[in-house]
Amino acid sequence: MNKLWYLSQISIFEEMSREEIREIDQLDTIHHFNWITKNTLVQTPESTREGLYFVKEGKLRLYKLNDSGKQFTLGILTRGNIFGELNSFSFGTRGVYIEAMESSLICSMSEPQFERLMINRPQLALKFLKALSDRLNEREEQLEQLALHGLRKRVLHLLSTLSAKFGVIQDGYALIDLPLSHQEIANMLGASREAVSGVMSELAKEGVVKTSRLSVQLAVTILEENIPRNSTH
Repeated sequence: MNKLWYLSQISIFEEMSREEIREIDQLDTIHHFNWITKNTLVQTPESTREGLYFVKEGKLRLYKLNDSGKQFTLGILTRGNIFGELNSFSFGTRGVYIEAMESSLICSMSEPQFERLMINRPQLALKFLKALSDRLNEREEQLEQLALHGLRKRVLHLLSTLSAKFGVIQDGYALIDLPLSHQEIANMLGASREAVSGVMSELAKEGVVKTSRLSVQLAVTILEENIPRNSTH
């Protein structure tokens, strides 16, 4: 696949002209990786990846384990998103699990390459800072939901977040373009599957959600009421 086309798909470069992207390509700062198969762990707390990584295709899930071993999802990265750690720049992904939710392709940039890119294209630094700010705001909102609200409210907030990012509107409902079982929703909230199933059953009876095997739709009226401040489609 043409490297320039791939660069143009990464959101951090989306406002740059083709000529500017070609100049970045000639700096040889970005290297491609092979496809990562679904359910593969890209990183564990003991194997934090150094450098910056760009998601080219697919979806990655960031999560931690609590004291009882339950998973708590910190974020979902999709095409154009960035993760990684440098001495001079961090996206807050040290010490977390990163798992491919589907077949995914990522590329990498080392710290010397990143510094060289910032010297040649200082306007990109502002984009990196905005991406970092959005990630921190999203993390803060997740922690606020976890600390202040009951499970029903947290489920609605999660489904609204996922609908805002991955939803496709169909007949008054947002179909979330992710495979979502009750166990997966529980993992994202650090809750038990049984408790989540109870809440989902209530929401389905009320017409708030429609569910089928690994599929969830959220009523658009509910999405508009609960849409997170920092979510973007």
